[in-house]
Amino acid sequence: MTDLMRQDTTGGAQRRLPATVASPLTPRTTRRRRRDIGAFVGAAWILAVVVTALTADWLPLPDPNEITDDFSATPGWGPHPLGTDSLGRDLLSRCIHGARVSMAVAIGGTALAMVVGVALGMIAGFFRGTVDRVISLVVNFLLSFPALIFLIALVAALGPGLSTLVLGLALLGIPNFARVARANTMAFAEREFVMAARALGAGPWRILVRELLANVMLPVMSLALVVMATLVVAEGSLSFLGLGVPPPTPSWGGMLAAGRESLRQYPHLVLIPSLFFFLTVYSFNKLGDSVRGRIGRESSI
Repeated sequence: MTDLMRQDTTGGAQRRLPATVASPLTPRTTRRRRRDIGAFVGAAWILAVVVTALTADWLPLPDPNEITDDFSATPGWGPHPLGTDSLGRDLLSRCIHGARVSMAVAIGGTALAMVVGVALGMIAGFFRGTVDRVISLVVNFLLSFPALIFLIALVAALGPGLSTLVLGLALLGIPNFARVARANTMAFAEREFVMAARALGAGPWRILVRELLANVMLPVMSLALVVMATLVVAEGSLSFLGLGVPPPTPSWGGMLAAGRESLRQYPHLVLIPSLFFFLTVYSFNKLGDSVRGRIGRESSI
């Protein structure tokens, strides 16, 4: 540690006093720590939702479709800690089983959209020319459809159900992944490691898989978490409109639709599934923000 020579006003002698050291907790460091804490809490919530959704059949919960005499019971201690709906069905059990629909749509739809979108985007960004123009035309064609009208038409053609939701939302998510993959492929295609692989005789498909895929997937994973949050909201909106999974299968959007008629008398019928919605979407967004920040720090090194 450096020392400063300071004048002693009492005796005139000079003493070596320690210099003031700046605090390492800069505003940027503080924001980073807050983001990391938020990402940790978000990851814990997402993990809890996924685990409880997968193990819902083995948890000590009543049947989510079992009708009892406790009509619209309020939350509290007892057999129904979060209360019941207007048919006497346990809200906690329905929220946990309803998470299956939201997580299946979020994870399944995002995975399908990511696989197809990344493949199309990387092929377009690497080969360019006519291939790029054709794939860009397909992507713009998917973007030209209004999302709600497209989903209504798909549900009318295939019927309401979980597979229809996953397919429809995946088709709507493909353009986002294709654009991000195409831009990053074009940015990395002229890097030294790609040119070295070409000089060693590597073919285009080997370069795409072995050299470019890992670099392209970093920003894609950040986008995937944000897309998952968007699909959770989309599934809830469609279920609220009656275009999601048909009853009596529980879903968060369906619970909101069923509880809106009794909102004044029993607000917990809407507040509880809304809380599950909010925490899940918030957690996905915080995770995406954290991943994006880490990618930005690594790319700046």
